[in-house]
Amino acid sequence: MFYRKYRKRIMDIVMSLIAIIILSPVLLLIAALVKIKLGSPVIFKQKRPGLNEKIFTLYKFRTMTDARDENGMLLPDNVRLTRFGRMLRSTSLDELPELFNILKGDMSFVGPRPQLVKDLVFMTPQQRKRHSVLPGLTGWAQINGRNGITWEEKLELDLEYIKNISFFKDSRS
Repeated sequence: MFYRKYRKRIMDIVMSLIAIIILSPVLLLIAALVKIKLGSPVIFKQKRPGLNEKIFTLYKFRTMTDARDENGMLLPDNVRLTRFGRMLRSTSLDELPELFNILKGDMSFVGPRPQLVKDLVFMTPQQRKRHSVLPGLTGWAQINGRNGITWEEKLELDLEYIKNISFFKDSRS
């Protein structure tokens, strides 16, 4: 319980600061490339439910254009996703700005991945348990299958993690 309540947050602060400093050249390079290839803004911001379903702003590098049809409606995601954006997503480099979410206390390094706000209304009480901890940059479900497992399996792994949060589990992630 001590780890979950105090130590995990201290480790998140220290590790995110170190990661931001060490990765700052990479962050700046990716930001410059996004600016050149996609224009402004460089950072994509999206509202997500966090701890206790409190809404926070998630930061990612932008991977899609703002292309619209003749009626001004955004084109489908698969049309707007650029080749550069696909590469950022496949390597998870688009997620590096989430280090600032960790530093701010909106997220942790390890925890269930943050869901979409629009999905909250459809969540069962069991699924809402994901919000009993901070969402993570990575999670037990990502480590144990990522996109190769079902939503039900991801939920099981997330709930197992929440029930058994420990330094050992976090260090394996």
